[in-house]
Amino acid sequence: NKSMRILFLSHYFPPEVNAPATRTYEHCREWVAQGHSVTVVSCVPHHPMGRAYPGYTNKFFSVEEKDGIKVIRLLTYITANEGFLKRTFNYVFYMLMTVMAAPFIGKADVVISTSPQFFNGLAGYFVSRIKRAPWLLEIRDLWPESIVAVGAIKNRRVIATLEWIERFVYRKADHIVSVTQAFKRHIAKCGASEDKISVIRNGVDLSRFQATDIDSALAEKWGLQGKFVAAYVGTHGMAHGLDTLLDAAELLNGQDDIVFLMVGDGAERERLHSEKERRGLTNVIMQPQQGKELMPAIWAMTDVSLVLLKKLDLFKTVIPSKIFESMAMSTPIVLGVEGEVKDIIKASGAGVCIEPESASQLAAAVAELAANRQHYMALQGCGRKYVSANFDRRELAGNYLEVLDKLAR
Repeated sequence: NKSMRILFLSHYFPPEVNAPATRTYEHCREWVAQGHSVTVVSCVPHHPMGRAYPGYTNKFFSVEEKDGIKVIRLLTYITANEGFLKRTFNYVFYMLMTVMAAPFIGKADVVISTSPQFFNGLAGYFVSRIKRAPWLLEIRDLWPESIVAVGAIKNRRVIATLEWIERFVYRKADHIVSVTQAFKRHIAKCGASEDKISVIRNGVDLSRFQATDIDSALAEKWGLQGKFVAAYVGTHGMAHGLDTLLDAAELLNGQDDIVFLMVGDGAERERLHSEKERRGLTNVIMQPQQGKELMPAIWAMTDVSLVLLKKLDLFKTVIPSKIFESMAMSTPIVLGVEGEVKDIIKASGAGVCIEPESASQLAAAVAELAANRQHYMALQGCGRKYVSANFDRRELAGNYLEVLDKLAR
């Protein structure tokens, strides 16, 4: 295969640690390793705290290199991960900056834009026209459905406009990559022809995420020494229904050997923290968002990984990517999400499924795994095997390359 020039538009990129930043980085790194030249156009890193990360200043245009990937950072309207209007302006501003910068970014054989964020997806349309290159649209979450479902937008007119843009991008993209089968069905219903949609699910870098010894100094510092740790690691947002975790912790407050660990940031974190204090939940430990390099250490201290979302029909279509990291680290999962991800957990045998938003089932599942060593070890043995066979990020990046190669030709 001849080497391609790939231009990737992504609102998020490391040092940010959310799923889109990780997915984009791991794919691009693999493509560079296979001899292609990759340029990522992104923002000044600021998610989710709403301020530039240390070592970055919000300037008009800056270039850095990360593992052979050329990263262009554009001036960003920085806002915390809250407030619908401000966030939307942040996304629209990125789109305008990208379109303005496009003529000054070298040639491209293919342009990829990843959505959400929605306007980042749309930016691909304009940039691919400026570059006269085919456009691949990646869909990692259904917009605007997901923001409508959690009640973030109620205005009918705004929703109708966003839905019109959604159908427009599905029609105009030369190819679409979605991360789940359920999304593919939805996109086809919205008017994209099935043969231009490929499914490339999320995965995990198996070389970075593997069972390691517990960092006892960190466990001591966080107060986890000698405890059975049930951890929720990730964004504390409206979609996750994390009150369920506090309710479950309250039910187990007498059991000294079990603690709930919450690691991350997000719109709900402050409220959840004051709620934990108000109820005097000494068995809940909250830590702010940690860098990606600390994730393997956090999973190593975790006995069970909690993957939770609200009980909404929309969430039956999503696959939270943290399940792959947990499995790679041989950490059993307690899953409170229905739909496609539940099928994966059942097929893998790497976890226990409970009803979303059921605190009593969550408490019971955690207590049972803490008490029943045999059941726990059976789950532990399954995860790594299953992700190695099905969700190895290197293999998935290779499948993605085949799609790009066809498109560029």
